[in-house]
Amino acid sequence: MKRVVVLGASGHAKVVAFVLRLSGYEVVGFLDDDPALHGAVVMGLPVLGANDLVSRLDIDGAIVGIGDNPSRRAWFEQLQGWGIPLVNAIHPSAIIAQGVALGQGTAVLGNVSINVEAQVGDNVILNTGAIVGHDCTVASHVHVGPGVILCGRVRIGEGVFLGAGAVVIPEQEVGAGSIIGAGTVVISSIPAGVVAVGNPARILRLVS
Repeated sequence: MKRVVVLGASGHAKVVAFVLRLSGYEVVGFLDDDPALHGAVVMGLPVLGANDLVSRLDIDGAIVGIGDNPSRRAWFEQLQGWGIPLVNAIHPSAIIAQGVALGQGTAVLGNVSINVEAQVGDNVILNTGAIVGHDCTVASHVHVGPGVILCGRVRIGEGVFLGAGAVVIPEQEVGAGSIIGAGTVVISSIPAGVVAVGNPARILRLVS
């Protein structure tokens, strides 16, 4: 049984820890940069200290359990720099089809479906019930929210956030760093670095 730690100790981190334990990992605890949490017990596991303590722990791997894309990316890259192995948290109910490629440090939560020949990058969150269609490409550091549907051959750029229930129709692209609001329906490609909402999606503004 591999000993792992989860960076972060709030909502998403708790889900990740639950999935890891279901998958047979020994989760030794959480790390979090909020001093008020140090020494607390979350889901029966200790909050051991700040995130940078990870480099001094006797562990076999780690995963970043932070929902915010920029913060999750920063800690993912720090773990890589320290040479700490990144583990995936894959819920047993997830369906991962033939030919799917998964990166490192990725969370695939309950009832997610990833269809044939899809490619999912590093440090991605595929949240509960998300569907990634055949031949899709999801770049690194993306958060695909609960119930999102990516139809066939969709391309999602690095660092994109897709809110709950968003839909991207086949062969469309969402550019790097963009934010797609909950329930948005993307029927034509969205450029990088914008906020888009509505059905059909309309661009509101640049990402601040």
